[in-house]
Amino acid sequence: MSGDLKAGEQLPSTPHLVARFHAANATIQRALQALKDEGFVRGHAGKGVFIRDRRPHVVDASAYEPPSPREYSYELLKVGQVTPPSDVAAAFEVGGDDLVVMRHRLLLHGGAPVELSWSYYPVSIAAGSPLAGRGRIRGGAPQALADLGYPQRHFRDRISVRQPTETEVQGLDLPPDVPVFRQFRVIYSDGERPVEASVLIKGGHLYELSYHQIAV
Repeated sequence: MSGDLKAGEQLPSTPHLVARFHAANATIQRALQALKDEGFVRGHAGKGVFIRDRRPHVVDASAYEPPSPREYSYELLKVGQVTPPSDVAAAFEVGGDDLVVMRHRLLLHGGAPVELSWSYYPVSIAAGSPLAGRGRIRGGAPQALADLGYPQRHFRDRISVRQPTETEVQGLDLPPDVPVFRQFRVIYSDGERPVEASVLIKGGHLYELSYHQIAV
């Protein structure tokens, strides 16, 4: 991931790795298989194991990536009114029995899954709007909220790392034993009103999160 080993470079032989790391042959083989599963190396029968040209995919930490023909695209998995998770209810300062509008999506980059997201909106804002519909939203949720009179002013993130759920493993096509980033994001409009809360899940093996801060 650091780039110390270049794309196309051949790894040392298994006997060399056994001697270098004072490890059993079976341990080295398991390590190589893990690297293959995670997409870092590829094996060529009779030739050896080589570094793949797959550097970490840097994902901007913004909540919305504009779709483009060969880069980002979305699959809308589910839309509806649901009971909010506890952290979403706390962000919106609503009771556990209140309903919110949820949009569950899969973000892809070049056709490969990058992120699973669950975005929640207060019913008082989203009901009857494009946010509550199953159609694609031109400009995404930021534009829809702005059109409703709630422009996004800033957000706060909480980021944690944990093992994925089975749903996340399948949805993101994760290799075995790879942890995920969990971003919990609350977006605020004018008057510090929370207008969106999102849970964003990304595989931790090949992705970096990129943030920038605007000086004020």
